Amino acid sequence: MLAHLLLVSLLGQEPAPLLRWYVAPDGNDAWDGLEPGRAGASGPFRTLRRAFDAARDSKRAGGRLSAPVLIELLPGVHRLDEPLVLTPEDSGSSHSLRVHVFPAAPANATGRDPADPAAGVVVSGGRPIGPFRRERIDGRELFVAEVPEARGGRWPFRELFVNGTRRPRARHPDRGFLAVAGIDDADARKPWNEGVKRLRFAPGDLDLLRASPVADAVVMCRWVESHVRVESVDFEQGVVAFREPTVFRVDSGDPWYLEGARAFLDAPGEWWLDEEEGRLFVVPRPDEELADPAADVVAPRLERLLVLAGEPDRPPTADGPSLDPDGVPGVIGRLRRVGRFVEHVTFERITFAHCAWRLPAGADPAAPRPSGFPQAAVGVPGAIAAVGARDCRFDGCAVKHVGGYAVELGRGCQDNLLLRCELSDLGAGGVKLGEAAIAASDSLRAERNSVVCCRIADGGRVFHSAVGIWVGQSPRNSIVDNEIRDFLYTGISLGWTWGYGPADAGGQRVWGNHVHHIGRRRDGEGPILSDLGGIYTLGAHGDTVISGNWFHDVAAFRYGGWGIYFDEGTARIEARDNLVARTTHGGFHQHYGRDNLVRRNVFAWGRDAQVQRSRCEPHTSFTFRENVVLFERGELFAGDLSDGRFAFEENLYWREDGGPLLFAGRTFDEWQLEGFDRGSRIADPRFAAAADDDWSLAEGSPARTILAEHVFVPPLRKVPWAHVADRPRNR
Repeated sequence: MLAHLLLVSLLGQEPAPLLRWYVAPDGNDAWDGLEPGRAGASGPFRTLRRAFDAARDSKRAGGRLSAPVLIELLPGVHRLDEPLVLTPEDSGSSHSLRVHVFPAAPANATGRDPADPAAGVVVSGGRPIGPFRRERIDGRELFVAEVPEARGGRWPFRELFVNGTRRPRARHPDRGFLAVAGIDDADARKPWNEGVKRLRFAPGDLDLLRASPVADAVVMCRWVESHVRVESVDFEQGVVAFREPTVFRVDSGDPWYLEGARAFLDAPGEWWLDEEEGRLFVVPRPDEELADPAADVVAPRLERLLVLAGEPDRPPTADGPSLDPDGVPGVIGRLRRVGRFVEHVTFERITFAHCAWRLPAGADPAAPRPSGFPQAAVGVPGAIAAVGARDCRFDGCAVKHVGGYAVELGRGCQDNLLLRCELSDLGAGGVKLGEAAIAASDSLRAERNSVVCCRIADGGRVFHSAVGIWVGQSPRNSIVDNEIRDFLYTGISLGWTWGYGPADAGGQRVWGNHVHHIGRRRDGEGPILSDLGGIYTLGAHGDTVISGNWFHDVAAFRYGGWGIYFDEGTARIEARDNLVARTTHGGFHQHYGRDNLVRRNVFAWGRDAQVQRSRCEPHTSFTFRENVVLFERGELFAGDLSDGRFAFEENLYWREDGGPLLFAGRTFDEWQLEGFDRGSRIADPRFAAAADDDWSLAEGSPARTILAEHVFVPPLRKVPWAHVADRPRNR
């Protein structure tokens, strides 16, 4: 404090006053926003947009804030009529602009808990539906509400949230999946990446559609799902036709389901919208009373909630003085004038909820439209979306009950932070960093963004192939101390270059994350997709480190449930000090790549295999050094290890069931005579209680020679997560 006063004295300045505005759901944008309660014309604003406009008005003529700004949201649901769009004019500068809950409360002592639900502040893109009445229809008691805004197909929502939980759209089957019975011979001759518009179904599978074939279908194949509309059903031939082709060719046995038909409305909790009449039908759950005025039933109206709309591709301008970050003319200022950015805006302890996104249709609703994306639901946007955002921050916020990704930091987003946030109940994934294309200039590159101490859970509810955190052509990001769980596809995906072509995704730091129940959720749903991983990488990286993470319970449908998965062209990544446990197809897999280092990891209990390398190439694939491999079934190695262009050194191997321990078909002695695994041993690593996920080393463990300076305790084990005791195992 004394140092601060001395600095102020030396500069001859007084500390800048705090500018503060209040926003309340029952406020009034005609008021002054200066009081948390009403006092004539002095009272809170009603909308966030009005508060940001007031902050704009407070700026000097030069466009910079004259003091720190605090926008305080009073408890309640703040409903948006349109997305809140912030432009460079809404930026902070050397003075920050913060939006948070009123009154301000100290962070939880653990430093990890996400948005405080007691704060009761929700920024919502949904609309309440009601009142409901009970009706007996076709011998079944239903709740019914009139939704005049939806009449004539004007609001064809696909998601509904009742008392804070997502409710299933009328679906067949209610749980589980149908199995594709086959495809036409002509379709079977198509390449794997060419979609089909017809598939065969088993007798009885579609009997509920005999009265009317109007329904949507979701069809899984390989690592994607396709969202297609039923055009016709031939019950004699057992063939269903779709308006649009699937993303990839479907194969016999692939899982699929249907939804959106009134005939499917048969299970407690399900709902169906009559789009022509504008009526909503809900099958009651036991002891549920939606006719109660206190019932909270919400359907999303908006596709986005918050947009940070900078202009990173705006060309340099010559108007006005060129200022550096401290307001002084100079070279730095001239460089920063390449583009205009949303900067220094912080959101604290705000919950963002209720928005949805649908695949776009053309002018003719009966015409084919896209049915999905080739990987990771990459084209699905975020509820919070940013372009050209710099030094912005989300601290202790929540994003939930959304139909797409939660947060998307795209073109030109740099040095932004998500800290202690909860992203849950997601139609797609958690966070997208960067874009699919390599940036044309430094100002357009998304880089140096951080996701720290966040919980990203329960994703892929609509777009099943979405991932927890997706990083495209975006270098030098930090993904640290997060929990990512309950996704049907990959947990973390890094890079977007297949093969050895140009790539811009190096310098990632993936440290201390807990990634689990990937491919199969804790509730038992899945697996339905293939070719996935706890962490999945593509292309050249360089200086990327995956360290101290805990990947476990990873499952895939046909193939490819791996813990650490280096896919096409992965190069120069180091994976060290990680624990991988309970995977269906192996702890580590490198499809093809070069010069990767896999060191001091624990790989335990792969079902089919433990380590896989799939393609031989004329260079060193990877070095596998000082790892502990523990298993009780399946093979040690899988794939092609015939060319010797890899290195295995100083590892510890142990097969618990006493079965044969073969190294690519050789005994251990034969394997070592060929020059591999020098310094390695076969011995029980003697973990304290690995079956209970206590991975500390018992006294006298031979693994201490490998892990002695890096005693392996799973990341986040010190945090008492409530679900630790109920983790099912893929064993």
